[in-house]
Amino acid sequence: MKDNFGRELSYLRLSVTDRCNLRCQYCMPESGIEKHSHESVLRNEEYIMLVKAMAELGITKVRFTGGEPLVRKGLPELIREIKQIEGIKEVTLTTNGILLKPQLEALKQAGVNRLNISLDSLEADTYRQLTRGGELSEVLSGIEEAIKLGFSPIKINAVLIKGVNDHEIDRMIHYFDPMVEVRFIELMPIGEAASWSKDKFIDLSHLFSTREGYEAEPNEVESGPCRYFRQTTTGRRVGIINSISEHFCASCNRLRVTSDGMLKTCLHDTSEVNLRTVLTDEVILKQTILGAVGLKPESHHLGSENHLPIARNMYTIGG
Repeated sequence: MKDNFGRELSYLRLSVTDRCNLRCQYCMPESGIEKHSHESVLRNEEYIMLVKAMAELGITKVRFTGGEPLVRKGLPELIREIKQIEGIKEVTLTTNGILLKPQLEALKQAGVNRLNISLDSLEADTYRQLTRGGELSEVLSGIEEAIKLGFSPIKINAVLIKGVNDHEIDRMIHYFDPMVEVRFIELMPIGEAASWSKDKFIDLSHLFSTREGYEAEPNEVESGPCRYFRQTTTGRRVGIINSISEHFCASCNRLRVTSDGMLKTCLHDTSEVNLRTVLTDEVILKQTILGAVGLKPESHHLGSENHLPIARNMYTIGG
């Protein structure tokens, strides 16, 4: 499945809920959210129909997102069924880690290949402040258990915010077992963060090229938007995702589906296509997907003077 710019689309980010057990400052209003009704969220059988159609069109990797995906009841069963769909080679999960530890065994048995864990601070007070109430110890306990159970790779995603957690870069890099990859992400002007001062943004394009002891690794297709560097003394692998200062649109291979069935071909584009209304007809469903793919923009326009940030918060999209 290719778009009009020759990009092969093989990666689906699938949101299974807009609900979350945290209220991260850059993601969600302090007052919480207006939750989708239970009836408006896709049912398991609808997700399966959708992914089957996507797989027949060329999707091979599915990442489960939210909100916080682990608040959805029966998630391991849904993952297991999707992993069994012909053509799906990999299923992965992005989580804040709070609910991870008690579900790890079930997730592993269901076929989860990789874990991405959002963690913006190793200081309990800072973490609690950023997440508006999260307990750091619960996340760290989940990461330790995931290591014991052999999940690999485990990737830590840390959004860097100037004056808040940028002093923790070195501690983040060295805190975890070397098998754990730490990736630093630029703050994106979406939803809650769209109105934040630009002073909080950190340009990561030269973060490791200007630090001694790091060598850039060759870009790999499976790395997606992440650029990796290896610490020469320890061999640790560290990544940066700088989609604002240096976008990766030319190699974008992803589609997104929200928990209420809207297809987004670009995270930063306002256009969406309703797939839920065509799920009962496989032919029309595929035609609708391909039609949306044909309109996938060549690039986002973040950083341009006339760009208007999308109003949706990240928890309603799935990242």
